[in-house]
Amino acid sequence: MTGGLCSTDIPVIPRGVRIHWDRVREKWVLLAPERAVALDPIGHAILSEVDGQCSFGSITSQLAEKYGAPRDQIAADAGEFLRGLMNRRFLEVV
Repeated sequence: MTGGLCSTDIPVIPRGVRIHWDRVREKWVLLAPERAVALDPIGHAILSEVDGQCSFGSITSQLAEKYGAPRDQIAADAGEFLRGLMNRRFLEVV
């Protein structure tokens, strides 16, 4: 378990929440009703792998391979980031 997520958990962006390119701010944002979160490049990279099908373990493996980073470090960082979004109801786990 990393960041409160098990490798078999499947993160899902719930209905009403979406990733959007904000042309004014020139950055990616996560939009929900009455709320928005600006995403840095790392947050965007993590959320780009969340498709509602892949497990957390699969997502961390894909990111580790894509960026040539240690899987354990990616799992720790991504787990903490996703747990924060879950706490704010921008993300769910099935």
